[in-house]
Amino acid sequence: MSRFGDGLDAAVQRSFTRPAPKSAPAQMRYLVRQLKGTRAVARTLRISQRTVERYVKNQIRTPRPDLAARLDREVKQRWQPQVRARARRQAATTGGIVIDTRARLGYTAPIGTTDESRIRHLTVALPPQHAARLFDAQQAGADDRRLQQITAEALKDVYFQDSGRRAGSLEEVRFTDIEHLEFEL
Repeated sequence: MSRFGDGLDAAVQRSFTRPAPKSAPAQMRYLVRQLKGTRAVARTLRISQRTVERYVKNQIRTPRPDLAARLDREVKQRWQPQVRARARRQAATTGGIVIDTRARLGYTAPIGTTDESRIRHLTVALPPQHAARLFDAQQAGADDRRLQQITAEALKDVYFQDSGRRAGSLEEVRFTDIEHLEFEL
């Protein structure tokens, strides 16, 4: 499970202008159009070509849970690519991104500070440059650990150091025990 990557995808998906197909046959027909054939869909979903054809003809309507999850994921990855690109571009240039998290956040700072690692509920608006770093890393195939590190650096800059206005030698912010994480464009 990719908590940060999935959170970024969910934020982008909320900007879709039309709902993605919901039924399995409709999703299968959409994938056949996108991938230009039943053979490519079968390879992508790891099922037989005949099974794809039966979904397209409405002979099968309810997939197994594992196939339903793969089908839904593949459709959402391909749904409205221009809307997806526009939402990312807008967040990375003008809008920024809001992170709402409840997690144990701690940081490395001088001895004697009172801000130890503790559960915090933060809702922070990150400026566009941080959103751009997150989306660029996600597009480059960064793993969840790298996305978490970029988010922690953004929180360090914006929340803990108030964009450089707070004095102090804060070195690193760490996420542990994440209970809730949500991004909003």
